[in-house]
Amino acid sequence: MERAFLVSAVVKGHHSVWAPDDSIAELAELVRSAGAYVAGTVIQRLERQSHSYLGQGKLEEVKASLVSQRIDTVICDDELTPSQQENMEEALGGVKIIDRTALILDIFARRAQTHEGRLQVELAQHEYLLPRLAGQWSHLERLGGGIGTRGPGETQLETDRRLVRGRIQRLKRSLEDVRTHRELYRSRRRQQGIPVVSLVGYTNAGKSTLMNALTDAGVASADKLFMTLDPVTRKVRLPSGRPALLTDTVGFIQKLPTTLVAAFRATLEEISEASLILHVVDITHRNAGEHVDLVEGVLKDLKVSDKPKLLVLNKADLLPEGTVPAGLASINRRGPREPVPTLLVSATRGDGLGQLFERMDETLYQGSGAGLRTAVVQSH
Repeated sequence: MERAFLVSAVVKGHHSVWAPDDSIAELAELVRSAGAYVAGTVIQRLERQSHSYLGQGKLEEVKASLVSQRIDTVICDDELTPSQQENMEEALGGVKIIDRTALILDIFARRAQTHEGRLQVELAQHEYLLPRLAGQWSHLERLGGGIGTRGPGETQLETDRRLVRGRIQRLKRSLEDVRTHRELYRSRRRQQGIPVVSLVGYTNAGKSTLMNALTDAGVASADKLFMTLDPVTRKVRLPSGRPALLTDTVGFIQKLPTTLVAAFRATLEEISEASLILHVVDITHRNAGEHVDLVEGVLKDLKVSDKPKLLVLNKADLLPEGTVPAGLASINRRGPREPVPTLLVSATRGDGLGQLFERMDETLYQGSGAGLRTAVVQSH
């Protein structure tokens, strides 16, 4: 099993709602989800941004640990600039260095099952790779002119850049075809007048487990980050006998790479069609408040934050009797926020699911014969 050493640089004045310990603990979860072993961690507080991510003294300490603990890979808790990555590799003796973004992309590449999912991940990987090609071929550029450097008029770096840019354009065209196909599907769905309910939430909040409990969808679920990448839609029958479509979506995470958000645009557009958003929260997680805020921020960026929402507090089966859930305390600590109806459920045990169906019915259908909420037929 690959042995990973995790490092985090906390720069003075760089605001983050996440405590460094919580952020690197999440990075460790990501590493385990990728199938590697966390052999050690280090957090350094810096006065200013370092050209090598960590300070020189800390890099020497890390280098000593790499030998004593037989480390294969060093993983940074932020996205590195190409020069930071190159400087770290040089300082640490050529050990493999990857950042949080590369790790998330690797997990996405492992989990993508559908043709669309694989296209989205490959696009994000190529857009991440493009600015980093220069470091990989800098040794060629340092050679300058002279014997052995004359060629067909294009350096290897220029060739690679051209190939990657060409692949990016082909992937974007393929995803545009997917987007067009999705829009046709959504148009037919709107004509049928069946409301859509989107499950959103932080990764590993239990969205897929809830989806399976409500619909028998058979979506892969496990106690790992990013188990669902490909959206799944299933029809459900509400207590009133009326239908609804329930859609599971990719989970969110702090420091989510912008390349991924862009690549998954077609998938995230599913949320824009929702008549109701079920925001699923792991109520046992001590950072549930931060999770809620981050997801709400993404919904705001997607311009869907004004849609009817229900905060589904999941994993009630894991709560000790008679205690205030750590997640609820975290949510309350975050201060006043827009009031959203909440419901406590257990997707694995089935607690509260009957009530959830009732609330969905009430929200989507305004009484007998009143018809759907107008959001259903709006085109976005």
